[in-house]
Amino acid sequence: MGHLLSKEATSLSRDRRCRRGRKVPPPRSRSCFLRGPCMLCFIVHSASPPAPEQPLPARDPLAPPPYAALATAEQRAARRLLCLPPAAWEPRSRCQRLLLSGLLPSPVRGLLGPARPPGEVASEMVCKRKGTGLPACPPSKQPRCAAAAAAAEPEAGSGASGGDASARGAAGDSGGGRQPASPPPPPALEKKDEEEEEKEKEKGGEAGCEEPQEHPGDGCREPLLALTPNINHLPPSILLKIFSNLSLNERCLSVSLVCKYWRELCLDFQFWKQLDLSSRQQVTDELLEKIASRSQNVTEINISDCRNVSDKGVCILAIKCPGLLRYTAYRCKQLSDISIIAVASQCPLLQKVHVGNQDRLTDEGLKQLGSKCRELKDIHFGQCYKISDEGMIFIAKGCEKLQRIYMQENKLVTDRSVRAFAEHCPELQYVGFMGCSVTSKGVIHLTKLRNLSSLDLRHITELDNETVMEIVKRCKNLNSLNLCLNWIINDRCVEVIAKEGRNLKELYLVSCKITDSALIAIGRYSMTVETVDVGWCKEITDHGATQIAQSSKSLRYLGLMRCDKVNEATVEQLVQQYPHITFSTVLQDCKRTLERAYQMGWTPSMSTAS
Repeated sequence: MGHLLSKEATSLSRDRRCRRGRKVPPPRSRSCFLRGPCMLCFIVHSASPPAPEQPLPARDPLAPPPYAALATAEQRAARRLLCLPPAAWEPRSRCQRLLLSGLLPSPVRGLLGPARPPGEVASEMVCKRKGTGLPACPPSKQPRCAAAAAAAEPEAGSGASGGDASARGAAGDSGGGRQPASPPPPPALEKKDEEEEEKEKEKGGEAGCEEPQEHPGDGCREPLLALTPNINHLPPSILLKIFSNLSLNERCLSVSLVCKYWRELCLDFQFWKQLDLSSRQQVTDELLEKIASRSQNVTEINISDCRNVSDKGVCILAIKCPGLLRYTAYRCKQLSDISIIAVASQCPLLQKVHVGNQDRLTDEGLKQLGSKCRELKDIHFGQCYKISDEGMIFIAKGCEKLQRIYMQENKLVTDRSVRAFAEHCPELQYVGFMGCSVTSKGVIHLTKLRNLSSLDLRHITELDNETVMEIVKRCKNLNSLNLCLNWIINDRCVEVIAKEGRNLKELYLVSCKITDSALIAIGRYSMTVETVDVGWCKEITDHGATQIAQSSKSLRYLGLMRCDKVNEATVEQLVQQYPHITFSTVLQDCKRTLERAYQMGWTPSMSTAS
């Protein structure tokens, strides 16, 4: 390709043919078959008159040639190119730079010097196949019709006697610069040519001209292939945001296996701050140690139902993750006080502890929580049967910022614990003592909690109506009240609740001793109740269900499960009349379940069994 880039390309080839004794045919002056500027038929020269070639500096004859370092087989083409004069190496245009950068190896590309600055104007180009008639212009700005019109002049003059000499003169002027430059056209002719160019530009598509190309390099090489869109071209912050919407299983078992880049993103620290490892039997002490060693900024972990985790693993996790804020371990019966003591002593910023259904947990662990975790706000010790008032009082006195407490079936917890929490934890918002040995004497102390919003008093055998009514009157922010499984609750208590509960939205009365009068009172007096559940109340009939649906403006859910005196036909009619209310019965729940299954694509089996 060296002769294509040389300024003496035509003369060199003709001289070689003459030396071999061959007859040189006259140069063809036909137009370029591409009808426009192309990469291989142009050579670059400056607009100013060519400067005389400077002699090469003297070189030591014993010094190795400049291509001595290019000894590989794929670099043999560079040896010929190095023999060219220095002017031929100058990358004056974008086309020549692209060509040289693609043909030359990297050691030779370094000899070409720095690339042209972006703001520098590219030099002109002249087609060797069209003689001197082609006006000098960048290839991307010349339409095809102009190139064809300009090529017609040398074709007309090629039949004259001086055609051969003029062609050689043009080649010499564009190549080596040894022939004098052609005289400029007269001013009248220039003005005429400019007028013709303006007329052709105004015609546009009528003359069959193509629009000038947008990018300068498009006229001298084939268009580059568009880059294939790739999700990895997005910034890492956007990919991390996308991956944050996936679960731990999806990130670890699917996304991290796509490529190394995605695996590194899945190991980002923000994905290992909140870990939900519940119900995974492959989680062991060794795995917890590896997770804690790699990401020591874990703030939340859930190891519920992980039967292969022992106290040792929890201790290692607590030691290596002192910033732990939320710790959940439901139904981990193999854990004891050792684990909860380690968490309490190593993680002083702990805010949430849910360790329900741990048979081996005693008051010793609760004492450590109460004395060392002053920031504790949420505790759950349901079905921890060895916990008593002693441990609960330690927590109530030491953790004054408590906001949520839930106890379930803790038979050793009595009214002493309820009173301690009511006196020492004024910020309590959620209180639950389901099935505990609590009576009305202890529950009445909850009236001191002005921020109380949710109260769960299910299955408290010694709870009277007066205590419940007093709590509703004194706790103005109460919005959820659960009185299920309390047979003593009657219609009068429900009527007071409907009248006094100004912010009450949820009322659960399953298996209570109420009748249609309770439902009628709720629909008549309450303007805020949205959820009412009176399932298993045997005295509820069609009249009560119809009256509350008609009179209540805020009702959105009515639970009638196993209310045997409520006819299913009446419920179907209510569903049609009040579509904004969800009626819960056995048949209605089955219908909704089937509807959701159909929406998810489930189809019933056609087998005989179905």
